[in-house]
Amino acid sequence: MSTLSMNVITRMVLGKRLFDAAGDNGAAAADGPVSSMAEFKCMMDELLLLNGVLNVGDWIPWLDCLDLQGYVRRMKRIGERFSAFIDHFVDEHAERRRREGDNFVARDMVDVLMQIADDPAFEVQIGRVGVKAFTQDLIVCGTDSSSSTVEWAISELLKKPSIFATVTDELDRVVGRGRWITEKDLTCLPYLMAIVKETMRMHPIVPLLVPRVAREDAAVAGYDIPKGTMMLINEFTPERFVGSKVDVKGHDFELLPFGSGRRMCPGYNLGLKEVQLSLANLLHGFRWSLPEGMAKEDLSMDEVFGLSATRKYPLEVVVQPRLSSELYA
Repeated sequence: MSTLSMNVITRMVLGKRLFDAAGDNGAAAADGPVSSMAEFKCMMDELLLLNGVLNVGDWIPWLDCLDLQGYVRRMKRIGERFSAFIDHFVDEHAERRRREGDNFVARDMVDVLMQIADDPAFEVQIGRVGVKAFTQDLIVCGTDSSSSTVEWAISELLKKPSIFATVTDELDRVVGRGRWITEKDLTCLPYLMAIVKETMRMHPIVPLLVPRVAREDAAVAGYDIPKGTMMLINEFTPERFVGSKVDVKGHDFELLPFGSGRRMCPGYNLGLKEVQLSLANLLHGFRWSLPEGMAKEDLSMDEVFGLSATRKYPLEVVVQPRLSSELYA
């Protein structure tokens, strides 16, 4: 999942895919500062983990210089590694701009950002540091959040085979088995879209659901819930979004996976399309099942808390093609 998301994002941001199917550096990035997808994943895991830790120095300023937990030292180290990683590609783009001169045409998002950085008429001057920051945010957040959301969606579907069957029936009915799914198909797949929304509600990109408060005394599954009790709703039910006008654009407080207002995630539309298309084609193109001897009740749904909430244990599944063989060529 991470390799797929990484290559989709980097083709848009950097103009090239960085890793091959095995997770090793492809020819396009053979001279890059990261040698494998595993190495890059370790860098991302460290970055996201450190963004979610409780650093004592943040709360007791006079202890900050001691770095008692070692977090600041680790932050500086991972910051230097990511800086070198982004520098490599920014330098590549700068060299191509210099080489092509007046014939230069922007091919990806780094090209566009560098044009903005060099434009004196632009209202906000971002400079090279801004280009690097935007690039890092797009790559890291786009890769981790998208792959994690798709992995959680498949995990939830494996726990509920009836929902899995319903969405594959919709895919077969609307698209058929003669081609892959394209972006224009998405508006015709309401149940799939409901699954994406429900996954983002259950497993938001930034952890912790928006809490709910009971408006009156209630009894749920044998439990008495007094009025005023704060609750987190955690039952995976895509049907709640079928026929609903609730979207993820920050207008509906029932679903705020990307935030709202001026500080809403700027790349939400890119990330959303990637999740929708990736999940749609993975469900459409393959049969998914748990390993032999493993029951759905045995599938762990434990999370690891950080800047994002990923699965504690990687999802292990058996995957088989379900479309015509020529479509996989």
